[in-house]
Amino acid sequence: MTRRVRRRTCREKAAKGEEAAVRGSPRLGSSGSEDAAAAEVDWTALPDDTVLQLFARLNYRDRASMAGACRAWRTLGSSPCLWSSLDLRAHRCDPEVAASLASRCRSLRRLRLRGHEAAAAVPGLRARGLREVVADGCRALTDATLAVLAARHEDLESLQIGPDHLERVSSDALRHVALCCSHLRLLRLSGLREADSDAVGALARYCPFLEDLALLDCGAVDESALADIKSLRFLSIAGCRNLKWATASAFWAQLPSLLAIDVSRTDISPSAVSRLISHSKTLKVICTLNCTSVDEEQAHNPSAFSNSKGKLVLTIRSNIVQSIASLFHGVDVKEHGVFNPCNWRHRDKMVDDIMSWLEWSLSHSLLRIAESNPQGMDDFWLQQGITLLLSLVKSSQEDVQERAATTLATFVVIDDESASVDPARSESVMQNGGIRMLLDLARCSRESAQSEAAKAIANLSVNAKVAKAVADEGGITILTNLAKSMNRLVAEEAAGGLWNLSVGEDHKAAIAASGGIKALVDLIFRWPAGTDGVLERAAGALANLAADDKCSLEVAKAGGVHALVTLARSCKLEGVLEQAARALANLAAHGDNNDNNAAVGQEAGALEALVQLTSSQNEGVRQEAAGALWNLSFDDRNREAIAAAGGVEALVSLVQGCLDASEGLQERAAGALWGLSVSEANRNKKWLCPDNDFLLLQDVHETAAGALWNLAFYSGNALRIVEEGGVPILVHICTSSRSKMARFMSALALAYMFDGRMDEVALVGTSSDSNSKSFNVEGARRIALKHIETFVLTFSDPHVFSMAAASSAPAALSQVAEAVFIHEAGHLRCSGAEIGRFVAMLRNPSSILRACAAFALLQVGFPLPSLNI
Repeated sequence: MTRRVRRRTCREKAAKGEEAAVRGSPRLGSSGSEDAAAAEVDWTALPDDTVLQLFARLNYRDRASMAGACRAWRTLGSSPCLWSSLDLRAHRCDPEVAASLASRCRSLRRLRLRGHEAAAAVPGLRARGLREVVADGCRALTDATLAVLAARHEDLESLQIGPDHLERVSSDALRHVALCCSHLRLLRLSGLREADSDAVGALARYCPFLEDLALLDCGAVDESALADIKSLRFLSIAGCRNLKWATASAFWAQLPSLLAIDVSRTDISPSAVSRLISHSKTLKVICTLNCTSVDEEQAHNPSAFSNSKGKLVLTIRSNIVQSIASLFHGVDVKEHGVFNPCNWRHRDKMVDDIMSWLEWSLSHSLLRIAESNPQGMDDFWLQQGITLLLSLVKSSQEDVQERAATTLATFVVIDDESASVDPARSESVMQNGGIRMLLDLARCSRESAQSEAAKAIANLSVNAKVAKAVADEGGITILTNLAKSMNRLVAEEAAGGLWNLSVGEDHKAAIAASGGIKALVDLIFRWPAGTDGVLERAAGALANLAADDKCSLEVAKAGGVHALVTLARSCKLEGVLEQAARALANLAAHGDNNDNNAAVGQEAGALEALVQLTSSQNEGVRQEAAGALWNLSFDDRNREAIAAAGGVEALVSLVQGCLDASEGLQERAAGALWGLSVSEANRNKKWLCPDNDFLLLQDVHETAAGALWNLAFYSGNALRIVEEGGVPILVHICTSSRSKMARFMSALALAYMFDGRMDEVALVGTSSDSNSKSFNVEGARRIALKHIETFVLTFSDPHVFSMAAASSAPAALSQVAEAVFIHEAGHLRCSGAEIGRFVAMLRNPSSILRACAAFALLQVGFPLPSLNI
């Protein structure tokens, strides 16, 4: 962040001729006194303890930058107390970064990271005294990387890697961890291919202090070997599906120190649960969330596990919070305070440990359940799942907080593709105070928590009611501030939140007022083209905001046109291109209200980029690009420039291939050609392709008929339309379309084609085919005139007309005009040449064409001349 700093001279020092060099000095007080107004703080004179507290609140990147301010701060910035814990999840960590941090990491004890590349770079930190490593996003982690990590950090006491499946890690790596890290107390790994008897046996032999083991979603686990780890107090094999439960329950019940076990999402049988209850002397908690057999047993027999000998069996059909509250013997704990550490911390060491493990276990299981979204879970989520998650959001464990927020972002989503969320679930989160909790989490200093909270807020805000609650709670300002973050993940999720909120018309102005538009535009310039998530979200939010007239001006003022055109020209990511084209289309859609239409057309490379995008392999990109060209074609200068950039040929090619595409693409393609065909200069171009697929766009009647009307003005095009079978299609639109405007414009196109100007063109050709052409044109003329007449007569009311003819009173004439007038026709823009053609048609020998011309002149508001018709 750049801050203006003023240097002042304190009066006392000025009297002695000394100049004070004061950096970043805020005013103290507001009494108006000159002395108070001049009072300043010399940041370099702050006590070391205060500076250390400030440094401790910064991420490692900002901390290193601040340490470079002066020699004293450089020394303080390297203090071991600042580098005992390091969270690199939100930042890139590769060997180069690790080497730059190595001099500060001699006292590093706790490390959090994300990605297998970061895990591979950990040895470069030279933090031989590491005690705890927590990693996620390590799906590509290999045996070799994990083995090296263990070998270089023999003092490890805690190793957690997940929740992504470690598909490339085998028992060999697990054996190396056991051999190298004999001080392990906690080991949690997800998705191992297997944990065979040798690997588990190595843990039993070489890790005598191991008391918390989690092997989650593993392909195979040797259940009997686990019984040899006598030090185990907590065991989780949630998601493991290949266990022999009779053997497992018999062996595990003999573990002498086992307090809690998590078998959630497994196929454990009710009899195995009963065996653990009956035979284990130390067991206190059994988690069986989403275990099908257990759930079915409890559904048929609600008291199936009631005789549990003081052991808690947590299922989705039990009251989980009430069951957990029973752990606090002699303490009156309300259900809403079960996860409040103040109620149980330091009262009983065993209960402390169980509660900490329960929070972690529940948060992990709930996330996995939300990701798989099994059938029949609605009642669970609404009755207690949401309450559990919101309680976990306030956990004292950072990873539990973040995982709970991630689950809230996940379990409300019905369909990623359609961006739809479950209304009951999202509104239940809101009604239980979840919006305020998530916003508070988003305002904390931890960037990883900011990212997960912003993601949850973004997903929940798809629901309009929740979006209003987010706005009312000040969420727009919070998300705008997060969008300015230098952390890409935080900025990306915040931009996603603004994207969803910007759908609501009521929120657009608030986003603009909070500085959100400028923040979104800055995001596009800040991040390289490879960061598709942040760019797509920023462009999508700008597209929504650009649909509002006032906000569109703000987008342009903030440099949005240049930013979006830059994306359209240089980005290769389809999602980004689609949103950038949509944003440009919306910017150009406001007609005479603002000059954005011209501004987009005048931006260097804009029209060429949009023309190029019409040939994209992605239908969404083609559709938005065609829509942008359609809107831009309403400006005279743009029409010529689009044509010069190859727009006509590109759009003709587009309509050739979009017959099986969505109606939206067909409409925009036809509309863009319609818009370009208005230009006098463009009408002489070759618009129609050999197969004339364009004429078959029958589902977009208005745009297709409008384009054909403009094209038929030129006699060569008119003949081509006839030859390619266009007359039956125009007749179909003229007679069957539900749109009056579509029927009107198709009638005008037919009238242009057969008012006599095409005849000379029709006679040009070889003698061998002239008779055939003459016959075809004549047959088409009869069909066209018949349906033009039918169309005009549909607006004729003989009773009203006869009354008007009899009285000639203004009221009667107004009634006639009202009966025949098509209100949408008031938006048509007819050139002088077109008006002249209608007037000339009033002299045509055909009474049908004269009636059509009179009808057209009435629609465009041109007074009928006094001619003898």
